[in-house]
Amino acid sequence: MKTAKFRNMSLTDKTFVFLVYFILSLILVIVLYPLLYVVAASFSDPQAVIRGEVFIFPVRPTLRGYEAVFQNKKILRGFANSFFYLFVGTAVNIFMTILCAYPLSRKEFKARNKISLYFVFTMYFSGGLMPTYILVNKLHLIDTRWAIIIPMAMSTYNMIICRTFIVNNIPDELYEASQMDGCSPFRYLLSVILPLCKPILAVLMLYYGVARWNDYFNAMLFLNREQLQPLTIVMKEILISGQVDMTKVSDASAAAKLQGMSDLLKYSTIVVGSLPVLMLYPFVQKYLVQGVMIGAVKG
Repeated sequence: MKTAKFRNMSLTDKTFVFLVYFILSLILVIVLYPLLYVVAASFSDPQAVIRGEVFIFPVRPTLRGYEAVFQNKKILRGFANSFFYLFVGTAVNIFMTILCAYPLSRKEFKARNKISLYFVFTMYFSGGLMPTYILVNKLHLIDTRWAIIIPMAMSTYNMIICRTFIVNNIPDELYEASQMDGCSPFRYLLSVILPLCKPILAVLMLYYGVARWNDYFNAMLFLNREQLQPLTIVMKEILISGQVDMTKVSDASAAAKLQGMSDLLKYSTIVVGSLPVLMLYPFVQKYLVQGVMIGAVKG
């Protein structure tokens, strides 16, 4: 059917379609090749990586890089911390977003527009880095897990998406019917609003989860103890500070082996660090387009 439709197109339309597919294919190759290279290098022999023999497929496959990753206590501790910030932080994000978006979606709440303006104001103007650090310090949150969770408790942008979804997709008749049945506002939120908000909540969980997993700056700013640092900080030390000092190694072959293992550890850590987000996406993919479009396009 699509082939017949393409044949009936004019030459100009065919040229346009060809250019679109060509540009998209080129972008796909540009984006996909680095990912394939990192995966292939993580499974390849270290010396093959150093000599530049790896392109798309692994060369002399080995699991030594992944063995080194899972034997590294700092990486495992970083994983545990990142998972804690991911699950606890995302739960706090969703909780705060719903508690804020629902009242602002109710028409009987007279001050909702004025309060919404205060939230929107924070999207464009903030206190800055130093006031934020001073505030977190005064609250005695420095070097605690809550320093990562509380300052990022809610995103105004995501709250607006959630509020818009509720306004445009949940009719007021449901609220009126629940009141007639003696349902309290809080019970209405739990029994009606939350089940109907599954698409947008799935999208927000993805947004918040990815932000939590990739958070680097806040951890670098507020956490000094290694026991609390997430995987992103550990990866920074491996990727940036993990170079082998050749002046301290007298044997050239030993230096090459050390550099090869260092590179292999870098690629393996990148792959392992990306897996949780890649595994999360398929569970919310079916809600992604529906939730974002419904929650963001309309008024």
